[in-house]
Amino acid sequence: MLSRSSLSALEAHCLSSEWRVPAIGIVHLGIGNFHRAHEALYTEEAMLAQPGDWGICGVTLQGDVSKRDALMTQDGLYSVVERGPDGVRVTVVRALREVLAMPFGRARLFERFADERVRIVSLTVTEKGYCRDPQTGDADFTHSGVAHDLAHPDEPSTVPGILCAAFKARRDAGTPPFTVLSCDNLSHNGEALRQAVCSFARRLDPALAMWIETHVAFPSTMVDRIVPATTDADRAAAQAALGVRDEAPVPCEPFRQWVIEDRFPAGRPAWETAGAQLVDDVAPFEIAKLRMLNATHSTLAYLSMLAGFETISDAVGHAPLASLIHAMMTREIAPTLDVPPSFDLGTYRDALLARYANPALKHRCAQIAMDGSQKMPPRILSTIQARLDAGQPIERLALAVAAWFTFLRGRADDGSRYAISDPLAERLTNAADNAGTPDSLVDALLAVSDVFPASLARNPALREALVRAATKLQNGSLAAIDEYARMD
Repeated sequence: MLSRSSLSALEAHCLSSEWRVPAIGIVHLGIGNFHRAHEALYTEEAMLAQPGDWGICGVTLQGDVSKRDALMTQDGLYSVVERGPDGVRVTVVRALREVLAMPFGRARLFERFADERVRIVSLTVTEKGYCRDPQTGDADFTHSGVAHDLAHPDEPSTVPGILCAAFKARRDAGTPPFTVLSCDNLSHNGEALRQAVCSFARRLDPALAMWIETHVAFPSTMVDRIVPATTDADRAAAQAALGVRDEAPVPCEPFRQWVIEDRFPAGRPAWETAGAQLVDDVAPFEIAKLRMLNATHSTLAYLSMLAGFETISDAVGHAPLASLIHAMMTREIAPTLDVPPSFDLGTYRDALLARYANPALKHRCAQIAMDGSQKMPPRILSTIQARLDAGQPIERLALAVAAWFTFLRGRADDGSRYAISDPLAERLTNAADNAGTPDSLVDALLAVSDVFPASLARNPALREALVRAATKLQNGSLAAIDEYARMD
């Protein structure tokens, strides 16, 4: 079993044999695969380049004791399994010092929050984890977890409630605040999190809200690395390379990117030494990534769930679908972006398609298709709005949305069934199932105000494009893909 005692025999799989066990300086909420293949790896490399106490305490927020137990049995160690066209590289990561599972580890978590050596709290909790009202951006006060945390502020379960409780404790103790670092795929993620937390604090304690607004930094980031769910094949690959069993390996592609607004009053690791870009404004990078990568990822996922492609590499191996995504990025997405001159969108497009085609990375379309109600607005609807505002066509973007509408019926073209995983699953699937025609399907789902702003839902050009796309999909997704790929 992978553990601290086995490290001496694994130097070939460690980034360096020189390693000083660091004190914990970062608490990370949402200790999933992405964080462990991204921020944790950057942090270890940064500490090797410039030593510091930036060890990580990871927290699962869903009471997932199996992940906690697997990682802590291994002394926090795990391997990153990079799968590329040229083969597999396995690296043992040592930056993770502790794993807690909420609600069981709440007391220990708040001990960490109170420790002034903890100077950063980072998050990968997905869009739904922010508990935001999609219309206002404030905390969603109709959310059962948010309501619970307002009534029981000493037993918080949501991100806004947990952070406010931690800030209150540090304020009351006279301890400077930590920086809050969002690493989720959400436009302006730092500001989005700041608004949700401060709006919650205003309901709870206006003086606390003012303290947070005055003293706490919420830098935004753009993160990028394809990190699928772990499979038995990944565990077998890790064991073959290491010679010991790793119950928590993380598969990923070789590519990675991290762009960070450099606002850390309490300090930070030297992430730039590991290749991160520290900038004044992350917005151009994050918008490009959301619209070029995340939007096309979702498009591939929904069309693939209908057509029967299991993985992203299978999907782009279908030439018409690859052509459709190329045209979507080139003609409909790229013209909406305002990026620095050094950012070549054509090169970025081609690199994305090459990454998607990586046959060694089995990124399941079903995984990407989850939580569409949260992903659709920042990934695709924002681009549609920009195109409509400019009087430009949106046909391929509309096909992406119509594919999601059709996907919500839970039935592929061949009649096979699949489950819908989404915070609004019951409402969305009921709307889709009760709609007998493309027109009624479009109208029923455009009426979901949690996803579609009223002004966009009322736009006749959008509705017409969606009805055209839904009609084509009704007659078979492969035929629709072929037609839209050849569209001028």
